[in-house]
Amino acid sequence: MSTALAGDIRAHLRAAADPSRAAGQQAYMKSSMPFLGVRVPDARRVAKNAAKGMTDAAALRDTALELWDAAAHREERYAAMALLSLRPLRGDPALVPVIEHMVRTGQWWDYTDELAHRLAELHDAHPEGTVALVHAWARAHDLWIRRIAILSQLGRGIRLDRAVLVDAIEPNLIDREFFIRKAIGWALREYARVAPEWVREYVARRPLSPLSRREALKHLPADQASSRESVRG
Repeated sequence: MSTALAGDIRAHLRAAADPSRAAGQQAYMKSSMPFLGVRVPDARRVAKNAAKGMTDAAALRDTALELWDAAAHREERYAAMALLSLRPLRGDPALVPVIEHMVRTGQWWDYTDELAHRLAELHDAHPEGTVALVHAWARAHDLWIRRIAILSQLGRGIRLDRAVLVDAIEPNLIDREFFIRKAIGWALREYARVAPEWVREYVARRPLSPLSRREALKHLPADQASSRESVRG
């Protein structure tokens, strides 16, 4: 089943290929793996349409791993990640080793940032185990594992656990890596949509890099009143 589905997805991606776009995509992403020239939303759509009606979570996971590991073009990996977003797999703890494998073997921001949404779903479905996982990943040697930990609550809005966010950020505050500093700023900027005063106060009290600080405060008005809410977590 998984091999047939993977073959179907590959065939549809090849049919949608636009060679005139491929070189530009590869250059933009600084990718050693070539592109077919399929837009990312279209690659996701191909995967979801091919898997429509499938309820076998194991088969979907196997197909995602098959597409990922055997990928000859980057769009196959985008399709693989799209399969992980389908309802039968949403919030499934069995995705953790798949996510980790993809982050560790992908080693780039487009993969890591997309997979962060799968961790956000795990925060909702299995909070205790996911909190422990993010705590460990935020302290990992691999910068992309640390980045996904920092970004693991993207899109959660008012459901975001502030203590978990702080726990993921704190061990990375002095890291000089661009992609970690950017992730810290992005995570705080997202939370500022819900708790702007808290974010402003947190940024004022912590030794954030100029990049993280700038990103965190990007959409907050400069004259916003200071918070009465104390920083917790």
